[in-house]
Formats: sequence, structure tokens, C-alpha cells
Amino acid sequence: MKVLSFKDAGELILEGSILMIGGFLGCGTPDKLIDELIASGKGEFTVIANDTAFPDKGIGKLIVERRVKKVIASHIGTNPETQRQMIEKELEVELVPQGTLAERVRAGGVGLGGILTPTGVGTVVENGKQKIVIADKEYLLELPLRADYALLKAKRADYYGNLQFSLTARNFNPLMAMAAEKVIVEVEEIVPVGSIPPDSVHIPGVLVDYVVVGRCK
Repeated sequence: MKVLSFKDAGELILEGSILMIGGFLGCGTPDKLIDELIASGKGEFTVIANDTAFPDKGIGKLIVERRVKKVIASHIGTNPETQRQMIEKELEVELVPQGTLAERVRAGGVGLGGILTPTGVGTVVENGKQKIVIADKEYLLELPLRADYALLKAKRADYYGNLQFSLTARNFNPLMAMAAEKVIVEVEEIVPVGSIPPDSVHIPGVLVDYVVVGRCK
């Protein structure tokens, strides 16, 4: 694990990258990293996330600044700008049921070829997907998701990169840490090794490549 400045972390991320961004309506989302991406001028990103938050918060700021070409998410209802860009065909949106999205990310992280789920059978969700029948029941084959970078937000890290989250801010973050080539984590503080009790380590340091430190105002 290496500690970077926000500027150096922003320079690591390439134009057009696939980004997994943790959080739920902005909670557990690395806001300062997103601000750095916007300041860098880069875009054409594909974003895999639970939702696009709000226009002035979290992933929503990337949408408003038109840095995203495609979103794979389960919820865009709180961001009218995402909806507008989708309707005007300025932004490609793939809506995925929330549980299916979590399992596709998990499958990408652990090397599975996909998952089988009955969710979406008989609806528009099944369009273009392979159906498999097991014991007379139909399932959709949902393919795994992986990313170039996972951008996560944790409460604190130690100097080995072990991470601890605060309450529900953990949400999608641990799954995404498994499913990306590089993992960059925004934390509020770095503490000495041993300060985080073993049973409070929510992501082990072996999965973390870079840490940036900053408190949201």
C-alpha cells in the first residue's frame, strides 16, 4: 500500500477507464477523489456503482460535468440529470437489479464466469441474455463485472492498508475491492498498525494499492 496525494491519485486514472465507485446515495463514496477527477479534466468513463447519488453529491457530480459515457447501476431516481441525459441519449445507462449488481461484482472479484438468477425472467431485463433451465425453473445468466479502478471511501486505514468503515458506508466497497485491477481508497486518517482490531478490519490491506487522506468539510 502506498500513500498518495489527491493530485497523484488523479493522474493514475486514465481517460476512458472503467471505474467502480463505492457508496449508496453518496454515503461511502470518495468525494474528494471525484473532485480531483473533475479537476483533472478527464472523462469518457464507464461507472459501475449502486446509484448516481444527487446532482451535487458523489457520482452525481461526474454526471453533471459530463465525464461519464456509460453507467451500470441499480438506481438513478435521485439524480434528474442522469435521467435527462439518458432520455436525450447523451448517456448510456444499464439498469441492473440491486442484488444482481452486487452478485455480478462479487463474481468478477472471485473469478466466476457469471451467476444464475430468476430476477428479471419474463421482463425486459431478460432481453439479450442467455436463459438456463434448472429443475424446470428458468434463470438468467448474468455476466461478471470488473473494473480498471475501484474508488472507495473508508473511515480509516493503517499503514498496511487494512481498512475500517463507518456503519453503512461499508455497502458496496468490499465487493468492489475484489473486482478491480487497482484499488484507490480515500480515508479520513491513517493510524498505526494494530490500532484497528482484527475483527474490525473490513477490507484487508492485501487488496489495497493506494490510499489518499482527507476529511470532507
